[in-house]
Amino acid sequence: MTPPVSPSSGFAPEHVTSVSNDTVKRLRSLDRKKAREETGLFLAEGARLIEEGLRHGWRPAVALAGLPALERPRTADLLERLRKAGARTLTASEKVMSAVSRKDNPQTVIAAFHQRLSTLTDLPTEGARRWLALFEVRDPGNLGTILRTGDAAGVDAVVLIGDTCDPFSMEAVRASMGSVFAMPLARADAQEFLRWKAATGAQLTAASMRGRQRHDQVRYQEKSIVVLGNEQSGLPPSFESECDVLVRIPMAGAADSLNLASAAGVMIYEVWRSTGYEGAAS
Repeated sequence: MTPPVSPSSGFAPEHVTSVSNDTVKRLRSLDRKKAREETGLFLAEGARLIEEGLRHGWRPAVALAGLPALERPRTADLLERLRKAGARTLTASEKVMSAVSRKDNPQTVIAAFHQRLSTLTDLPTEGARRWLALFEVRDPGNLGTILRTGDAAGVDAVVLIGDTCDPFSMEAVRASMGSVFAMPLARADAQEFLRWKAATGAQLTAASMRGRQRHDQVRYQEKSIVVLGNEQSGLPPSFESECDVLVRIPMAGAADSLNLASAAGVMIYEVWRSTGYEGAAS
């Protein structure tokens, strides 16, 4: 089957049918952290996520689309915009699309984007700010969900402290539902983070089993950082001792803890509530 020519540009993308194609092998390798680190690329699947990447100015490297998808004007237009943004654009067989996405029913469009991380010094600190910090979080699904929740609640940035899982893994990107493109992300070790926190003058609040105040009884400051720890062990005592406030989230029933993403949502929204949900769309 010959790829259709884009009516807006007269451009006919290259068509690939073999999973042994060099570009296809490179895209397939991006499910591994080592390959993502070596190439600086990551995968986004589906028109909605890819639209978010372009809308937020992320640079695409390669784009694949199934041939049937190009019969839809929106998908053909998206592939053309990816090409104009610098992506190598290809059409692919269903076998190739499934191989790249690692799913039997792949999305109609898959794109590889260049990764983008901020440094702590890149993050604006003037005025009222709400940040979220995650200490050695291990589950990419949790991380992606937290990025989505932070985006919804207007968090200014998420700081990944220490050996936190990769926000550009396929699982994290999927769980973020496109918020990985909207949320500024920075990496730092614990000491770099604490120096930055001191320089900003922000209040550092940790959700902890050792917290004495309820999370909704704290007076959150104009500049506020919420930090959550590892899913299994939480925050180490040495890090908790650097926090300004330790809080607990009340619970009833048999559960002795919340899923990390759920706890992050409770904390993020409480800090936002304390400002009267400033900036909410409705």
